[in-house]
Amino acid sequence: MSEHGFHVHGPHDHELEHAQHAEHGDGMINQIAMFTAIIATVGAIFSYMGGATQANAGLFKNSAAIKKTEASNQWNYFQAKSTKQALAELARDLAADDKKTAYQIKIDRYEKEKNEIKIVAEKLEMEATQLDNESDEQMHQHHRWAQSTTVLQVAIALAAIALMTKKKWLEVAMFGVGIAGLVIGTLAAMHY
Repeated sequence: MSEHGFHVHGPHDHELEHAQHAEHGDGMINQIAMFTAIIATVGAIFSYMGGATQANAGLFKNSAAIKKTEASNQWNYFQAKSTKQALAELARDLAADDKKTAYQIKIDRYEKEKNEIKIVAEKLEMEATQLDNESDEQMHQHHRWAQSTTVLQVAIALAAIALMTKKKWLEVAMFGVGIAGLVIGTLAAMHY
């Protein structure tokens, strides 16, 4: 080295400097590659969970519709019994005294049958409401899984851009967005 700051590198010095710079770049590449592989795997799991909760929501909604139909059938049956009871009451009121007792027995039977039908119909309505609520909960969870999957996909896109541009701030953003996706996925798993 001369006193003016001029230095001649030997071939060995040049290779050491090149290896040091490549090592730093390879470290970033390896780190981003590992992150991408992990996030892609987690994203695939979250995507599966999103699909499963969406399917469950559909099944619950379908079951609720079936229960609503069954309840409607029971209410129609209840209405038919009410009509028969009303006709029996009219017949009782118009009948001779010796026939009133027979009509009253029918009226009492219809009243009892209506009460039994009403209990079944109300139970079916409650089951339909519960199934609707379960469907809504599953859809909420599905949306969380979908949000998480989307955020993880953005993190993977940022990883690709960080690799191409070698910008450290993109690498930091990639990790931040990836962590956000994991947090949203955790919320989905916890039913929040």
